[in-house]
Amino acid sequence: MERGLLWLPLLGVFIGLAWVGWREYQKVATYELWAKDFERAKYDVYAVIGQRGAELTWGRPALGAPVGLQTFSLLVVQDIQLLVNGQPVATDDPPGSGKSVLEFAFNDGRSPAQIPFTDPQLAAKWAIALREVRQALILEH
Repeated sequence: MERGLLWLPLLGVFIGLAWVGWREYQKVATYELWAKDFERAKYDVYAVIGQRGAELTWGRPALGAPVGLQTFSLLVVQDIQLLVNGQPVATDDPPGSGKSVLEFAFNDGRSPAQIPFTDPQLAAKWAIALREVRQALILEH
């Protein structure tokens, strides 16, 4: 009987982990549906991002659908900067870890948008790709 009581908390932990895993799976499934409309998209635990042409849409992943979605045009972006632990870093040599954010400075007076990433190297790849798209869009106009 005592052994059964000792295993009961462990069973509770396993049930809790299964529930958390199921919720995360549901978020990823929802993201996959959301991301179909974009040319380039990213999901991680901090943010979802989708890019279609000049438009960049981002928000937080949630169970039903991404929440807090914001959209802006890359044509009004003045600069795209990679910040790791609050400090600007070069995109050609990002650190392997740290709290990473892509910061978009706008030329229309808006306050900068900061999109969090879990991986600085992935954030650097996005910064490079979005700078290239932005440059191509500017040359078109």
